[in-house]
Amino acid sequence: MDPKNLDLAENRRRMLAGELYYAFTPDLTADRTRCKVACGVYNVQNASGAPRRKLVELWKDILGDTTPLPAPDSPEEEAALNKYPWVDGPIKFDYGIHCKIGTEVYINSNCTFLDTCLITIGSRTLIGPNCSFYAATHPTDPFVRNGLRGPEGGKPITIGEDCWFGGSVVVCPGVTIGRGVTVGAGSVVTKDVEDFVVVAGNPARVIKRLDVADKVAKE
Repeated sequence: MDPKNLDLAENRRRMLAGELYYAFTPDLTADRTRCKVACGVYNVQNASGAPRRKLVELWKDILGDTTPLPAPDSPEEEAALNKYPWVDGPIKFDYGIHCKIGTEVYINSNCTFLDTCLITIGSRTLIGPNCSFYAATHPTDPFVRNGLRGPEGGKPITIGEDCWFGGSVVVCPGVTIGRGVTVGAGSVVTKDVEDFVVVAGNPARVIKRLDVADKVAKE
């Protein structure tokens, strides 16, 4: 790839596919600026005690969600709002539009989502404060990395349903975490995690397996 003669559509495709791409093109820079502004507005309104509907509307702006909400005070409004996550600011995304978040999710304060590639979070997942999800990466060869002039990369992150992340957890690029996983505070998750386990440490390792087969069978 020649950074001086880029096909912008191909560069974007490469980014989402986890291939090397250039981040400082006009279109991607504009996308990040849009998201930064949207996050800033959300964070200010959250800190000032804005009502739930207003926060959901601002959250939808961050993620680029154009699905209309029911009319205010309508019978359908409460159920619709409850489908969106409860998010304590401040919150930080790179793009926002590369995140898919399930229902009844809680995100505590000061969490970061570097969504160069897709970040998916399953329903009923609880995320503690200061957690970071890094779907972005850089070449390890410094001559390829080349500061701000070189290409970057990324890998998707997938989080299953019913997970719980303690505070200050880091999830690295390309990681898939299964259903019902608990991640201890301060852990760094560098590899995939199976369903229904407790992991902790740096790097995170399985410290407990949950016996929930009977409960799963009854679902």
